[in-house]
Order: sequence, then structure tokens, then C-alpha cells
Amino acid sequence: MNISKEPYLVTKPFLPPIEEYKKEIEKIWETNWLTNSGPLHEKFNKEIKSYLNVKESTLFVNGHIALELAIKVFEFPKGSEVITTPFTFASTTHAIVNSGLTPVFCDIKLDDFTIDAQKIESLITEKTVAIVPVHIFGYPVDVYMVKKIADKYNLKVIYDAAHSFGVKIDDVDIGNFGDISMFSFHATKVFHSIEGGVLTYGDEKLKNRLDLYKNFGVNTPDSVDIVGINGKMNEFQAAMGVVNLRYVDSEINRREKIINFYRENLKNIAGIRYLEDKIFLKHNYAYFPIIVDEKKFGITRDILHEELKKYNIFTRKYFYPLITDFGCYKGLYETSHLINAKHISDRVLTLPLYTQLKESDIDYISLAIVKIQQNL
Repeated sequence: MNISKEPYLVTKPFLPPIEEYKKEIEKIWETNWLTNSGPLHEKFNKEIKSYLNVKESTLFVNGHIALELAIKVFEFPKGSEVITTPFTFASTTHAIVNSGLTPVFCDIKLDDFTIDAQKIESLITEKTVAIVPVHIFGYPVDVYMVKKIADKYNLKVIYDAAHSFGVKIDDVDIGNFGDISMFSFHATKVFHSIEGGVLTYGDEKLKNRLDLYKNFGVNTPDSVDIVGINGKMNEFQAAMGVVNLRYVDSEINRREKIINFYRENLKNIAGIRYLEDKIFLKHNYAYFPIIVDEKKFGITRDILHEELKKYNIFTRKYFYPLITDFGCYKGLYETSHLINAKHISDRVLTLPLYTQLKESDIDYISLAIVKIQQNL
């Protein structure tokens, strides 16, 4: 097996035809408007709102700022508790902690790695004010169970939907669930605006306060009403978003084909498990994680991760370690019940996935996995 001279990275951003982007940013020179809700920003927000089929949307400079302000807009008392998942990117927990709140971690499900809604209720105390679940790898949380619990205890639900642009549950766009959903437009996502993020929500009364929060709390030139930050999306980001929105459906379709190539190639390899499609979902094929069973495959996930580098294939242990094992959080929270989360975190590996991959590239990556197993 010849080693590829070109590296296979875990992800590569999609870039639209450069002439289309140039055509959009030329308008910036015409208006001389770079930021502060310029014409492209307003156009992009209108198109995003339409594509996601939501009542309200607010754009931000990035997804993390968006999530943090989604939490802060409710002005929960300092020290209140928020139930969330330990199997996620650092941003989710950082947003909670930066808002002066205490994360309470719930275990996950083994079948799709999302928060186990059946276990949420047992974690609720008199200090609980919200639930911040994460739609992992584009696989949604049990939104119906979460709503039932939230309604029972009068809790807010703020979804980290960073991975879930374009996903639908029972033909309902995913941004319509919960009080607020946050989508990330980071360069590595299925859809991006270089950097960026959006909050979607149904309560129009939130819009004015979110606009204040992302613009230093400035209401008029002579009044600053709340302690805000600078979270505004600029015109260059908006221009990329406007152009990329034309291609997102074809990107998702291409990703589906790539993942199906992977599934076909890996289905008979002992010790490799991957997520399947769910019939009630419209998937966006954001990532392709596999679970490596050491006993059946023959080596650990960590060894496979390192061995693949010899074939110029670069994977990611995503998400590892668990949030609760980060240096900044280790020892601060109860973790003994996070059995499933620990199991998955120790075995998960995301394989390269981007639309530039060809079927022959998937064959190469898959064959490398087989060769590593055979050479044990």
C-alpha cells in the first residue's frame, strides 16, 4: 500500500467560487460600511432566518459569544445551576461558567452520544434554572423529553446546536426547539461565514436585549443600558455567509455520499462502530465519528490515532478528554455517574470528512485502518 503524499486532515473548510465572494464584498467598498449591522449583515440575517425557518434570529461574531449571551440574556442569579453534558467542546461549559453559573453534568446515551434526557430530572435542585443540551455531531437531543422536564420545573432550555445547521426533527427545523438555539458558523462547520454564529428563538422580546448585549449595551448614542460586549458580525463575514448559503444543500448531499462510502467500507471491520441515520431526522452529516472497541479491534483508539499518522491520515479524538477532566475544571464537579460519557470519550475517533474527498480517498483511509488491524 503506497503512502499518500498529501495529508488527509480531519476537516477542511468549504470555499465558494472566489468571483462570487468578490462580487459580494465589492458592495462593501460601495457602502463604506464594515460593521454595526450593515446591508450585508441584514441581508444575511434575513436569509438565515428564512433557511432555518425560525421566527427570530440574531447574528454574532462567533458561536461562543452567541451562546454566552443566550445564557446571559435571561439574567439568572449568580451561582444558579445549569444541567449540561460533559461530552462537548469546551465552549459549552465555558459559556455557563463565564455567566457566573454552575454546570451540573448529566451522563450521555451510548447510541448517539447526546445527553440522556431520562437522567436529567434526578439532577434538578432548587438552584437549577436551565438546561443546556448539545446536539452532538448533528444528532439531536431528545427535545420532546427535555421540553417535558423544562415545563414541569419551569426551566429555560438553551440548545448548543453548533453542529446542527440544516437538521430537522420530524420535518421541523431544529432551531425551533427550546427557548434559544445557537448555531456556529466556524470555518470547519457544514455551513460557515469564516467565523460567526446565530441565535434562533421564538420570543421577539429577546431581540432588543440581545442586540444590546452584543453592542456594549449601547441603546442610543447617549445611553448605555446594560453591561454588554462587542459581539457583532462584520460585513466580510456576512458576505461569506450569503455566498455559502447558496451551496450548503449541495454540501450536505455530498457529505452524505462520503459517509455512506465510509459505512460500506467499515461495516465488516470487527471493533469499529459508527452512527447510523435515524428515519425521523434530516441529517446534515457534520462529522463521521467511529467508536473503537479495543477488545474486538485489537488496539486502542489512541494507538489507531497514532498509527494512522504513518499513512498521512490525521484524525481527532473528539471529544476527549471530557470537560470534567480539563485542567480548569478537574476536581470541581461530581463525575462518578458519567459512566457512558467516559466510555465514549475514551474510544471515539472522528475520521476525515470534507467535500473535497473522493471515493478513492475513502477507500485509502478505510484500507489503512484494515492494514493497521492486520499488522497487529
